[in-house]
Amino acid sequence: METRELAYFAAVAEELHFGRAAERLGMAQPPLSRAIQKLERRLGVTLFDRSGRRISLTPAGEVLFREAAKVLDAVAAATARTQRAGRAEPRLVVAMKAGGDGGLLPEILAAYRVHPDAVEVDLVLCAVTERARMLRDGTADVAFLHSPYEDLAGFDSEPLREEGSVAIVRPGHRLATRPFVHLAELEDDPTPCWPGRHSDLNDPSMLMQLVALGRLIAVAPESVRDQLRRDLVCVPVLDGPPTTVVLAWPEGARSRALAAFVRTATTVAARHATANGDHLGKAAIEQLSGPLPPGIAVSRSMQTGVGRHAVERGGEGGVPGGAAHREPGGGDG
Repeated sequence: METRELAYFAAVAEELHFGRAAERLGMAQPPLSRAIQKLERRLGVTLFDRSGRRISLTPAGEVLFREAAKVLDAVAAATARTQRAGRAEPRLVVAMKAGGDGGLLPEILAAYRVHPDAVEVDLVLCAVTERARMLRDGTADVAFLHSPYEDLAGFDSEPLREEGSVAIVRPGHRLATRPFVHLAELEDDPTPCWPGRHSDLNDPSMLMQLVALGRLIAVAPESVRDQLRRDLVCVPVLDGPPTTVVLAWPEGARSRALAAFVRTATTVAARHATANGDHLGKAAIEQLSGPLPPGIAVSRSMQTGVGRHAVERGGEGGVPGGAAHREPGGGDG
């Protein structure tokens, strides 16, 4: 099966119309129809039900549609990464949302700049939903994501910093002057709480507007304070769900520049943890004296819970061996 055939099939599956698919592909309809029929004969299945006035996918077609999307995305990502790797002056593209680095990025960049394997860094500030997409399509090398809100499937990752939660309310709300609140108080409040209500809403500006109008209380990571509108108030949620700032990169990536960035980030995060008393990384730091030497990464298994740590030596020329963890998640908050 050729990627060209998959692209033809995907276009027809999305349009459910051979004429529109052919126009989209810049070709005539008869050759497209013949290509799909040839693919069906080769696979020994019918991909489209042509019996009605409008074509539709058969069960076999639905399966191929899902699988074809993965293959085509992987090919596009491989192409983008290969082209970027072949540049005369390689660069490391880092994707993040504003304030999504947990306050670590300035020190990470300063330390990375003097690393012998460092390259120039391009920072891409993007929307919440764009960061993981950029990693998957090959336009970014590494990204700051947030667990458990984001899907880390297909990525290797390293947790950097754990944050508590705050409730975001309008100034006139009855909880706005409280030094702290508990989740039970938010659940009992007549104002709906996000992400429980409108959990599919991922546009920060729209979310904050609903909060300002008194339509929602938003529970978010405490780092949101730095980006918050002046007409809103943050109240710590003592028993709120923790959020972990995670550095993620494509699974199996082999790049000395990327490996150096990951090791630098984990070293900086470890220093912040011991200096600020953060929960994440304290157990590992207590086992070490002084700065982490080159090639050493603090590895934490997200699957067994924050707090179980190990110190592992990175692989030669690659991203730190043993420091890669994956955890399924949902949308970002």
